[in-house]
Amino acid sequence: MTLDQVVVVGVSAAGLTAAETLRREGHGGRLVLVDGDPRPPYDRPPLSKQLLRGDWAEDKLALRPSSALEALDAEWRLGVPADHLDLGARHVRLADGAEVAFDGLVIATGVRARRLPFVSGSPGAHVLRTVEDALALRRELVPGAAVVVVGAGFLGTEAAAVAAQIGCHVTVIDPLDLPLQRQLGRRIGGRVAQLHRDHGVTLLCGRGVADVREKDGRTVGVVLDDGAEIVADVLLVAIGAEPVTDWLRGSGLLLDDGVQCDEFCQAAPGVVAAGDVASWLHPALGRLRLEHRMNATEQGMAAAKTLLGQRTPFAPVPYFWSDQYDVRIQVYGRPTADDFAAVEGSLDEGPFAAVQHDADGRVTAVAGWNMPRQLRALRQALVDQQPVSC
Repeated sequence: MTLDQVVVVGVSAAGLTAAETLRREGHGGRLVLVDGDPRPPYDRPPLSKQLLRGDWAEDKLALRPSSALEALDAEWRLGVPADHLDLGARHVRLADGAEVAFDGLVIATGVRARRLPFVSGSPGAHVLRTVEDALALRRELVPGAAVVVVGAGFLGTEAAAVAAQIGCHVTVIDPLDLPLQRQLGRRIGGRVAQLHRDHGVTLLCGRGVADVREKDGRTVGVVLDDGAEIVADVLLVAIGAEPVTDWLRGSGLLLDDGVQCDEFCQAAPGVVAAGDVASWLHPALGRLRLEHRMNATEQGMAAAKTLLGQRTPFAPVPYFWSDQYDVRIQVYGRPTADDFAAVEGSLDEGPFAAVQHDADGRVTAVAGWNMPRQLRALRQALVDQQPVSC
């Protein structure tokens, strides 16, 4: 297939890496980069950490210097999202009515923050997905503020850690018994819970939010599912994200928890997907959709190569990390809610490296708490599907 014009929709980590790979691998035709965000590509993990704490200025989030973006020799359409894909006519319609033709298409529109239906978006209520979200939240995180975080996953616990370090009075609410329980099991979840309690955070786990309270047009509290009320000067809803696929409805692409792709990241002839929005067939792990920063970069490269005819199954070792207080949690593989078993150190105190394994003793996931060197060694056991003694 001749690619005279390639369109990349979504130009964060996955889309930008796809564009760079296309140029590096020899695409000399037109390249059009579309994104609803008016800002040049920026990194998202620091939004809940360095930017939220005020350690970084906005310009430090840039994924590439302006000279590197100019070197792509691309046509940039920022600040105008795509709103329809016509596969038959081979064009993408933008929200301003413009139609952009393509021979090859990269879908990298990522995810959007989920919201509680009864939270109106009034002042004081926040989600955290964009630079603007992070800056708006940062302005309200002042010492002494009563901060309520709904959701004890990675984003919620990271933001709670930042707020506690600033001197806010932080309460975290989650329907599960422990933070990160869904991702890392009860033992590590218990360790994370203790870490937050040690820093003064109140954890209301096993509880849900039924409503919010507003006064004079501002969010001032939440109502729990048992009727109890919690004061909130600041409310952060961190209950996960959903793939941005609205603009693809009716296009003919398969949409089910993201854009359905094969093992090469291909969704249709001449159409690939990458990053948080892509649900693809991992050769070893089955169908996956990963909201991980490293996966976005790796999948952007893989999808671009598929578009150019280099058909290699995309089979990464999933990796993600979380920074909370003075702790870095790192995970390789595809963990479940089952408990990990320590290989080095103790899950109860101090640094540790731990594994999950299958019935035959082969490693399926590894996790570390301030043990990066040991974790890299365990990663190899995961790659080689070797048993590890616990």
